[in-house]
Amino acid sequence: MQLHGTATINQNGHLEIGGVDTVELAEKYGTPLYIYDIALIRKRARAFKKTFEELGVKAQVAYASKAFSTVAMLQIADKEGLSLDVVSGGELYTAIKAEFPSEKIHFHGNNKSEAELIMALDNKIGCIVVDNFHELYMLHELCKKREQKINILIRVTPGIEAHTHDYILTGQEDSKFGFDLMNGQAESALTFAIESDYLNILGLHCHIGSQIFETTGFILAAKKILEKLAEWQTLHGYQPTVLNLGGGFGIRYTEEDAPLPPESYVAEIIDEVKKASERLDLPMPEIWIEPGRSLVGDAGTTLYSIGSTKDVPNIRKYVAVDGGMTDNLRPALYDAKYEAILANQATATPEEVVSIAGKCCESGDMLIWDLPLPRVEVNDILAVFCTGAYGYSMSNNYNRIPRPAVVFVEDGHDQLVVQRETYDDLLRFDLPFIEKTHI
Repeated sequence: MQLHGTATINQNGHLEIGGVDTVELAEKYGTPLYIYDIALIRKRARAFKKTFEELGVKAQVAYASKAFSTVAMLQIADKEGLSLDVVSGGELYTAIKAEFPSEKIHFHGNNKSEAELIMALDNKIGCIVVDNFHELYMLHELCKKREQKINILIRVTPGIEAHTHDYILTGQEDSKFGFDLMNGQAESALTFAIESDYLNILGLHCHIGSQIFETTGFILAAKKILEKLAEWQTLHGYQPTVLNLGGGFGIRYTEEDAPLPPESYVAEIIDEVKKASERLDLPMPEIWIEPGRSLVGDAGTTLYSIGSTKDVPNIRKYVAVDGGMTDNLRPALYDAKYEAILANQATATPEEVVSIAGKCCESGDMLIWDLPLPRVEVNDILAVFCTGAYGYSMSNNYNRIPRPAVVFVEDGHDQLVVQRETYDDLLRFDLPFIEKTHI
């Protein structure tokens, strides 16, 4: 079992993260409980930025906050000098409440509403990533009415398909995202933006997928986009100042995963953009990237208390925990794989293979199949690793189960940053039915 970041096994045989005993955290805050290793998040952020700085390349590293968006997390991102990628009015509002520098916020999304665009304009954010003609025209009209200019990137689909799960492919031609680079749509959007007095087009954006373990896709996408930009330089005299190659950098969930270190992704992207720009006689653009999962994914651990068990002779043993698809939808959504240990028996030798079941009333609510563990007992604490991305973000109240609390740990200290929901929280928007009376 590989431990991540500051995770260790202490003298009590307990899992420790950020210098804090996780068994004590479970006792203090209850379970399920999301724990974040802040030192590891800082380390990842600095690694992405360091290579750009060492190679003297102008860049922005924008945290893709859809992975995990809370006020406290965005404050950490700001302190580490990151920019911010938001994809909804709610994420933008969270950034505003976190007092994140508005000029470093980039707004994505394939169906932004007028109200969301107005919020972005009111707060004078740094850039809107335009995804389609509907948005392009609406944004132009809003800016014209307000006599306000806004920086934009045009999102394109370069036809590059990353090696990843089918549900999270976004760079290929058949996608709900972006303007197609090859069929003339992207060029039409470009010419409209060039002619607008209110849209300042910084450059192009693409995102080719998620949980990517190699650089080939990024290199091919950069090459294809820059070749198209060279054509547009000749045809329209347009020279971009920004090339945003998105995110999707993979992490290690299980021993089958072999991601590259952040420095390797960045160095190879820079090398390709430099070479292609020189070959095509284009000015070297500023490079933007958008790591999300790779910043917070393996920094997150979820703690559960073990409850009931069920033995099915000669088939399997089910071990149920007090959470499941309400706090981690990924296994049910796309068969995501995880590793886990008993936090209170971290040095014990596995004696049996069990399958971890959630408590929701769904047969598909299974967190981990076939997990080697010591003999489990009621109230043992199960620690599931690498749940920092899309666990809290996708959490829900199915079966009217409250969402867990979130705790940050660093240098021996723990801090509650999201309170656990209560049953009253579940009902706060419910209204009673009032029977109509007839005269």
